[in-house]
Amino acid sequence: MNLTRRLGTLDRPDCRLYYEVTGEDAGPAIVFVHGLGGNHMSWFQQVAHFSNRYTCVAFAHRGFAPSSAIEGGPNPADYAADLAALIDHLKLTDVRVVAQSMGGWTTVEYALTRPPALKAIVLAGTTGTIDPLKIENLDRARLGTWIQTEFSKMPALFQRGIHPAAGERMAREQPALHLLYRHIDDQNAALDKQALGAKLMAARTRHPEDLKQIACPILFIPGDEDILIPPFAADALARLVAGAKVAHIEDAGHSAYFERADRFNKIVDDFLSRI
Repeated sequence: MNLTRRLGTLDRPDCRLYYEVTGEDAGPAIVFVHGLGGNHMSWFQQVAHFSNRYTCVAFAHRGFAPSSAIEGGPNPADYAADLAALIDHLKLTDVRVVAQSMGGWTTVEYALTRPPALKAIVLAGTTGTIDPLKIENLDRARLGTWIQTEFSKMPALFQRGIHPAAGERMAREQPALHLLYRHIDDQNAALDKQALGAKLMAARTRHPEDLKQIACPILFIPGDEDILIPPFAADALARLVAGAKVAHIEDAGHSAYFERADRFNKIVDDFLSRI
């Protein structure tokens, strides 16, 4: 198999975005949108899997290496326009977007503009700019228990050298993969992720009903051991949107795409095959 791969940059008004395109340029496209602990390389297991059938695009958000640094850190409000500009720059007309964690902020806002090229979105370990606390059918007692027993684990994991977005199971069962996750995260060690995380939380203001404005199929993929985003929020959101699907990965944390790539890829494959 001989797949093309090219690297490029896109100049935006106040930054330069780095991207990679792998696969046949004439095929339908998948754009992979990374989370706070990653960059374009986070998707290596997805690009390798899908690039024989899709034009796979992976990029680094503004402020994330090797895209240009931004003084004071990036503003998540700029992410969706960056994604739109990249899709336009690459002249993609048949697009699916697969997003994880922070990438959900980018993707939900982009999808709400109802771009004609967008055929489907996958939201993995994320509700994006949708505020989970505004989900009326979310089990509040279950959420309280999750906050006390799961979300509260983060400080202790950091102290043990475990990245919470990778999770304790990955560190224990796949230490080499966990180390790679940390290596990718370390490429942005200079970025104030705590400050960026606060900006993301401040931007998570949308009502769940807003998802009904998205004009393409939606698939949620939560990892059931996620300690950053309550995995059952995906089920509550999907019940609000006709046709939205949920596929849980039971023995995975926040980064199921990285930890359980074979299963994640099959779920996405099955979903996209019906688009």
